[in-house]
Amino acid sequence: MPEINVNGVQLYYEEYGSGEPFILLHGLGGDHHMFEGEINALKKSYRVIALDSRGHGKSEKVPYYTLDDHVQDVIAFMDELNIEKTNQLGASMGSYVAQGVAVSIPNRIKKMILVVAKAYGKTSSTARLQAEHADELKGLTEEEQMYALSKYIFHNLEAVGEWSQRVAVDVPVLTSEQQEAARKALVNFDFRPQLHKVTAETLVINGRYDGLNPPKEGREVVKFIPHATFVEFEHSGHAPSVEEPERFKQVVTAFLAG
Repeated sequence: MPEINVNGVQLYYEEYGSGEPFILLHGLGGDHHMFEGEINALKKSYRVIALDSRGHGKSEKVPYYTLDDHVQDVIAFMDELNIEKTNQLGASMGSYVAQGVAVSIPNRIKKMILVVAKAYGKTSSTARLQAEHADELKGLTEEEQMYALSKYIFHNLEAVGEWSQRVAVDVPVLTSEQQEAARKALVNFDFRPQLHKVTAETLVINGRYDGLNPPKEGREVVKFIPHATFVEFEHSGHAPSVEEPERFKQVVTAFLAG
């Protein structure tokens, strides 16, 4: 159970395989478990490092932090592990973190995959979706709200449901206070003015039916990154790797081989 202290916070991570480093950055409220499919595919060719962001998973829970804290944690983590250059894959919140890392240390990122990405947000995508459907969610608990919103977030609900049950076994559940701290970290960020600094060849993937970060958000990211390609998954929502796993594997493999 490897842990490391960076920027005064204890972070948990898991490591698989060998070769070029490949850092995986999870979404809001998640942890390294969400990448089971990606880990199994990538560990055959890469040194895969799945990091639990501060406030998430098995990493230290702190009462307040920002998106830039997540970014600086990844950079400090790379320094501590003597990783001079890496590939990175970020999903949802992880895609925001990955963008921040890529504009801060562009020469240290080789290839980058941004899944269900956006380049800016006034609030978290979850908070925005909850506000849009406030009447429908009245009187529901947080868990009940997310269940009710799932039809706006995912397309292949059966696949996502099976995946969620499988990975949820070992995932620590965040308290309401911890969830709120995680969401507040995603308030008022905008990487668009800085994305021209990215030198990494970049793949952006969004799902057509994603009510959190719809395809238009991913296309906007591609507009600002010099060497970026956009792929829309036509039968996915917010979890393309789960909803269309074979296509996801094919698209990612082709990108990394190119």
